[in-house]
Amino acid sequence: MSKYDKLSAKIKNNPKNVDFDIIKKILENNGYECFNTGGSHYVFRKDNELPITIPYDRPIKVIYVKKVLELIGA
Repeated sequence: MSKYDKLSAKIKNNPKNVDFDIIKKILENNGYECFNTGGSHYVFRKDNELPITIPYDRPIKVIYVKKVLELIGA
């Protein structure tokens, strides 16, 4: 099990108090690119996939964590 799989399993078991950097690492590991135009929201894009917008909050809200887990198939 890779460290990203362990990280995905950890946040799946407890989607509260997830740091933005962890979400960013997981999405980038799955082929998404991070874009920011200077605001508080980051857009993650991948070819042939719908983009996902995540606000830079600490911690990330549970709804965004669940969306990320759904995107990566965890």
